[in-house]
Amino acid sequence: MDIVTSQKLKTALPLFNALAVSLLILAIGSILFLGREIFVPFALAILLSFALAPIVNLLLWARVPQGLAIVGAVVTALIALGLVGFVIVSQLSALATELPNYQTTMQRKIEGLATSTDTERGPIGGLAAMISEMREDFSNIGGAKNEREGAAENRPMPVTIQSDESPFSTLSTYVSPLLHPLATVGIVFIFALFILAQREDLRNRFIRLAGTDDLQQTTAAIDDAARRLGKLLLTQLAVNTGYAIVTSLGLLAIGVPSPFLWGILGGILRYVPYIGGVIGAALPVALAFAVDPGWSMAIYTIVLFAVVDPVLGHVVEPMLYGHSSGLSPIAVILAAAIWALIWGPVGLILATPLTICLVVMGRYVKRLQVIDILLGDRPALSPPEIFYQRMLGGATREASSQARDVLKGRALSTYYDEIALEGLRLAHEDVARFAVQGDRLETLRRSTLDLVHRLEGIESPLPRGGSLRPEAAAAVDAVGPDTTSARIVRSRSELSPQWRGQTPIVCVAGNNPLDLPIAAMLAQVLTKHGLRARVTTVKDLMASTPTPDQVKDVALVCLCFVEPLSMLHLRHMARQVHRLAPGTNVLIGIWRQRDPELVAKLKQRLRVGGVVTTLNEALTAALNLSKQEQAPAIAAEPRVDRQLARA
Repeated sequence: MDIVTSQKLKTALPLFNALAVSLLILAIGSILFLGREIFVPFALAILLSFALAPIVNLLLWARVPQGLAIVGAVVTALIALGLVGFVIVSQLSALATELPNYQTTMQRKIEGLATSTDTERGPIGGLAAMISEMREDFSNIGGAKNEREGAAENRPMPVTIQSDESPFSTLSTYVSPLLHPLATVGIVFIFALFILAQREDLRNRFIRLAGTDDLQQTTAAIDDAARRLGKLLLTQLAVNTGYAIVTSLGLLAIGVPSPFLWGILGGILRYVPYIGGVIGAALPVALAFAVDPGWSMAIYTIVLFAVVDPVLGHVVEPMLYGHSSGLSPIAVILAAAIWALIWGPVGLILATPLTICLVVMGRYVKRLQVIDILLGDRPALSPPEIFYQRMLGGATREASSQARDVLKGRALSTYYDEIALEGLRLAHEDVARFAVQGDRLETLRRSTLDLVHRLEGIESPLPRGGSLRPEAAAAVDAVGPDTTSARIVRSRSELSPQWRGQTPIVCVAGNNPLDLPIAAMLAQVLTKHGLRARVTTVKDLMASTPTPDQVKDVALVCLCFVEPLSMLHLRHMARQVHRLAPGTNVLIGIWRQRDPELVAKLKQRLRVGGVVTTLNEALTAALNLSKQEQAPAIAAEPRVDRQLARA
């Protein structure tokens, strides 16, 4: 193959991959659609087995034999389903018997609305007039027909009644519509029984398909995913059951006919995302409008659903399994549309649980990771990458909102270290290869400074707690726990005398455009932890040399560099500080450097108080230097301990 052909094939490879993925999706969708008679019961059985797995595990923990535990859980679920079906059928039959009696009430209420508004121009009056005209038209048609056939109807006509139906055919007429649902229920429970009995074998086969490169990690991941998913489905079932019971009792107290029917339907429809709860509430409200001659029943029903649904959705569910199901809002809508297209109304109910199963597998199985990226609620980019992208675009408001959300679960120094500083390291790599220049570099620098200014309004650098949005929750999980120093705030009485001045710390930023934003972060962190600091730059110091009176209260100078020019440059800067402020501690921050051995060598050669690479290390060093001699020592970070051992 020549070079030109190889280059063309390489260029067309993404198109071929996209075409192959599209064909694969179409093939899978066609198989699921054509085989829905088999796949729907199997999908229901999988979800049922996940929901029953915690119950089976509980029985096994109670030393119940495995076979008896599985059969007991399945039979219990079957009995519960039978009771629900019996209640639905009995309530439907009672409603069907009483429904014709409500027609007169509804007609009178509509006529009352029509008379209370403009009959000719009002929308309700127009509707009532249209219904009245249609009734007259149908009556006239029936009257004309009666006139034409009046003579024939007056003459008696002999009628012979002959029935060829046997008792078995009559029985078949009533039983046949029930055979398919009953067969489906039986298949679902048989599948669930075998899945629960063979779940270890099925897990091993899935591990083999997913890959056996790291058997221990894959097994632990799948077990954890199955446990989490089972708990989620069982909790969701319990929540929807509680919703059905509460709404049924509420409708019973209000007087709405067939209250348990509407409660059960409302609990089932809550599985349908977004619109399920609205539909479940609209049906009993419409019935209350038709039943009650007045308006009190309809108003009470609206108030009931307006109170129960928000309390359940915004209080109970977040306490039990968080705000999110693990799916992005777009994924929920897309999944509902796709599964409804493939499997009809059943697919609409199963859309969210099935998609949750796929996303959970995508989070743990590397080959299925694309599913989590497309459908999961976790951010597609890492927190530092999101920070960098927002700073490049000047989206300071979004970054500030995300930062305040993260600060509910992590300290300020942790946020700056693990997200902002890591993002600026990524930015520095692009700046070093001249990928970010001119206005974009200035936007990056200005946006970061603006973010630091916006976070100046927080009262405490310690995490304040509270619920987190999905993006912030993912960031909190990614950054890990806070360090010891991140949770210490000094009071003035705990500081040494030389640290009680107006600004005992000066953070000096280098000439790199990113040095000043990092120096501003460091000064803010130190100030929030009780060590007042101010920011200046090397350029400002060279333009106006400080006098001895201006530096007499300075106890620590922090030199901030993303990447210094050379060892000679650092040594020269440290000597300049010692010359201007003799006896002052010098701390050098090299924010890009991460090698502990190289940092130790730099400290030894530079002869300074410490060389740090993170804001938490700088905070730890400053807290150690500022403490009273009689105050208890603060446990420094491991790297800082090694660096300060020779100081």
